Order: sequence, then C-alpha cells, then structure tokens
Amino acid sequence: MLYLTSDDFPIFVPFGVIGFYRYLWYLIRLAASFTYRPVPLPENPTYIASEDVTIIVPTIDAGDEFKEAAQSWLVGKPKEIIIVTEEKMLGPLQDLANQVDPERIRVLTVPFANKRLQMCHGIKNTTTDIIVFADDDAIWPPTLLPYVLACFEDQKVGGVGTSQRVQSVGEKMTVWEVLAAFRLTIRNIEISASTHIDGGIPCLSGRTAAYRTVILKDPEFLHGFTHDYWLGKYQLNSGDDKYLTRWMVSHGWSTYVQCCPEAELLSTMKPNWRFLKQVLRWTRNTWRSDMRSLFMERHIWTSHPYVAFTMVDKLFNPFTLLVGPCLVGYLVYKSTIPVEKGGYHLPWNILLSYAVWLTATRTGKLLPHLWHRPQDIVYVPAFIVFGYYFAIMKLYALCTLHETGWGTRAGIGDAGAATAAAEAEQRNNEKLDGLSPTRFSPSSPAPERDLPTSAEAIYNARTRAEQQAGRGQMRRRGEFDDNSSDNLEMQVGYAR
Repeated sequence: MLYLTSDDFPIFVPFGVIGFYRYLWYLIRLAASFTYRPVPLPENPTYIASEDVTIIVPTIDAGDEFKEAAQSWLVGKPKEIIIVTEEKMLGPLQDLANQVDPERIRVLTVPFANKRLQMCHGIKNTTTDIIVFADDDAIWPPTLLPYVLACFEDQKVGGVGTSQRVQSVGEKMTVWEVLAAFRLTIRNIEISASTHIDGGIPCLSGRTAAYRTVILKDPEFLHGFTHDYWLGKYQLNSGDDKYLTRWMVSHGWSTYVQCCPEAELLSTMKPNWRFLKQVLRWTRNTWRSDMRSLFMERHIWTSHPYVAFTMVDKLFNPFTLLVGPCLVGYLVYKSTIPVEKGGYHLPWNILLSYAVWLTATRTGKLLPHLWHRPQDIVYVPAFIVFGYYFAIMKLYALCTLHETGWGTRAGIGDAGAATAAAEAEQRNNEKLDGLSPTRFSPSSPAPERDLPTSAEAIYNARTRAEQQAGRGQMRRRGEFDDNSSDNLEMQVGYAR
C-alpha cells in the first residue's frame, strides 16, 4: 500500500490510523474472549430448576417450532412454563401446550399483543425464585439451566445470559441466515470479552435470559417497564432486553454470560430479506439504549467502563467504516487527473489492494465461525457488502428513532393502546375483587417499599442473616427454616 500510494502518502495516514485502532481493539477482545471461562457447576447448588425456575414465553404466533423448543426446555426440568399471549390466540396455544406437557405448561392472556405487558403478566403469576425469559423458537441444550443457575450462586448476580448459534429454518442455510450466524459469532466474542474484562455486557439478549424474581416483582420496575418512552412521547414495546440490562446496572446488580457449548442455545432467524427489518429494529433499540446508558443514566461509566467504551465506539463505527470506500473513491477519482496536475497513479492497484485487504481482514474476523462451518467462506463477500449496508442503515436508524414499531410481526399494534387496555382490565379486576384502588397497576406510581430490592441492600441483608445464624455458606432453600430471613427476602416479590 505504501508503494502504491507513494504519490501522496500522507493522505492514507488517517485511514491507517483508523484501521490500526479498530484491529488493535479487535485483537484485545479476541484475547479476552480466549481467556474467558464460564462459571462451573457447583457441587451443592443453591438453586435447582424443578423448584426454583419458571420459564416465561411471550408470543403471539408460535407454531410447530414451539414444540421442539418447549421439549428442549422441559429436559432441564423447570417447575413451570408460562406462555403469555393475546386473548384471540388462547385456543391454538392451549392446544400446543396440551400436546407438549399440559401439567407444566400454563397459558395466560393479555387483551392485546404487547411483549412487555405479556412479560409483566407472566412475572406477576410466577412463584419461583428465578425467571427465565425465552423466545418461542429458542432451543436449549439439556445442560443450559444448570449452567445458568450456577451463576446465581453469587448473590450479587441479578441477570444471566448465554451464547447463541443460528439454526437453519430449512435444510440449508440461506445467505440471510449465514449473515445472522456471522453476526452471532462476533457477538459471542464481544460478550465473553466484556464479561471477562469488567463483568459487564451491553445487552442480555432476550432470546434467553434469566433474572432473580425479586428484582422483577419490584412495582417500580413493572411500572417503568410498561411505561418506557423515547423522548417522553414514543412508547416502546421492543427493546425489552435492553431495558432489563440497564435496570441491572442502575440498581447495582451484576450480570454474567455463560459462553460455552453447555449453555449455547439455537435460534432461528428470518431466512429472507425480512432479516434486514429485524436488524433495523435491533439497531434502533441499540441507539436508544446506548445513548440513555451513556448520557442520561450514566451508571455504566463507573460500573462497567469497558462496556461504556464499546458503546462509544459503536456510536462512531458507521462513520469510520464508511471512511474507507469514500477515501478509495476519492483516490480513484484523483487518478483520472494527470500527475502533473495533481493526480495520482495506479487506480486499479488501489482498488485491488483495498479488495484484498477487506477480504483478508473480514475473513480473519470470521475464523471462529469458519472453523466450524468452512463451507460458509463463500459468503464472506456478502458479509463485506452487508457491513457497508449496515453502516448506512445505522445512520438511517439514528434519524428514525421515533419509529417504534416491531417491523417483522403482524398483529402487534400500538403500544399505548395495549397499555391502556391492560390498565382498564386491571381496574375492572380491582372493582370485581373489591381491591383498594391504590394497589399496583401498570399506570400507577410505584408504592413505597419497606424491603430492599437493590443488589447491595439484598446482599447485605443476606450476609447479616447468614452471620447471625452462624452459617458459612448458602444452602439449598428447602433446608432453611420457613421463618428465616433468607426465605423472607426471596419471597418479598411474591408478597406483592
């Protein structure tokens, strides 16, 4: 490259600095990912799936893929699976549940399709210590639940995620599914690296994530979760996993990601161009959430500085990525001008060297994926093109953050209308049951709490209880006395 651009070398200095910076940090992430280790299974676990885990699945159109997914969840022996859907889908989903396991699968409904309201309805009907949210097509390995529960042995951990892979919808992956698989491979490296470096993660993916029920039962959380607005007027329905992750950070809870084959789920992606709509929705959610984390809430700077740095890096990523083709285009244009008039030499060599550089570096990034699926190397050029398309899409998403629709699923209407319907139903239920109007509903302000729900307060309360009882370590919940402060602490959410 130095030889080919010897006419005016300084013009390539900014380009080289940007490339050096980006690949230096990629090597740092790669090194951190290789040194990362998942949490091992404990010999005497505090939590066991058959007593402590409820799986909540918000859905509106689960099909045959749900059967395969549900059967994989049941292998882990959770206490219960709760499906939450809209009222008109009760019959079909109840039939599906009956075909799989009518005793352990319960179907609940909300008036209108709204993922956050569906999740909250499931939370309020949960009676276990741990909640696992799962997409209706997420297929788990048999060991996923034990490995997820292992992270909760640390009483400061409030949320746990897993690594992911793409499962083909048909017999062979389409180019769209391969692009999704490439992205997941890079994401697995990024989240394992950030977990290893400072214990943080930009997002606990909603495809499968586990949380302590006591956190989610907090009325303040339930209210904020269902009344989440962008710029104070655009109500959000998607982006639930981003909100949950920010809540963990702002309330002092730690998170962890189990990146290992024993906890790696399979998930389907859109096998056609609609995958681009998914990516657009995810990109808008990332812009909104990252700007909130960095500039409004700002807890991320002190809790997880490395994650904060990666968020800042992503803000500038589309601009730095587009610098390359713009600069090469400028050089090609200058090469059409005679040298004596300020032009450059060798336009075709510039293009060729740039194409070789892109192919080599992008292939290097994808080596962890290509190691397992070498046949996908033919899609590297598509990945390069998609990268530049994605950079432009990110800029478009930044300019359209007011658009909060789902984009890929029919039947999901206005989030505000769904929330209003849920509030109306809540008020009717309160009247029928003779309940006080001051009780919690999605629209009511969060009441005062006598018991703590922050990570530090709960951790300190548990530590004091253990010291007073003279116990050196936590034992299984069933071994505690029913009146112990430990049981009381974990049941605070259920009492609400």
